[in-house]
Amino acid sequence: MHCPFCRHSDSRVIDSRTSDDGLSIRRRRQCPECGGRFSTIETASLNVIKRSGVIEPFSREKVMSGVRKACQGRPVTEGDLAVLAQTVEEAVRQTGASQVDTNEIGLAILGPLRELDEVAYLRFASVYQAFDSLEDFESAIEQLRIDHPREA
Repeated sequence: MHCPFCRHSDSRVIDSRTSDDGLSIRRRRQCPECGGRFSTIETASLNVIKRSGVIEPFSREKVMSGVRKACQGRPVTEGDLAVLAQTVEEAVRQTGASQVDTNEIGLAILGPLRELDEVAYLRFASVYQAFDSLEDFESAIEQLRIDHPREA
């Protein structure tokens, strides 16, 4: 780690603490050359392999953006979307893989979105799972009815 003050190529870790969410580590460092102190935040990298083969860093904002479209006109807040994105990231990180396919991220979105809003779930699933007939919708709706019967 280069010192941000004198650009010396080394630094010494003085203190390390885990962040509140447990996904990153905050390290307090000191430069042996100039004595300057600075903090760094370290996270484990998580990359997404897109269908085109391009690899890019995982982004909660992209998860939120994709789900936001399915939630248009529904009673879903930005806070709800942020919690969903965090849940998806945690689920994907729990696999232990440093690279995941977009398909795995889509699967990780379906469960939490279904709990959040069933209409948004159907919208997202219809695009993600490429529904191409009314029967696809009917079967998804029937599965929702089986899993969550309405109280009379």
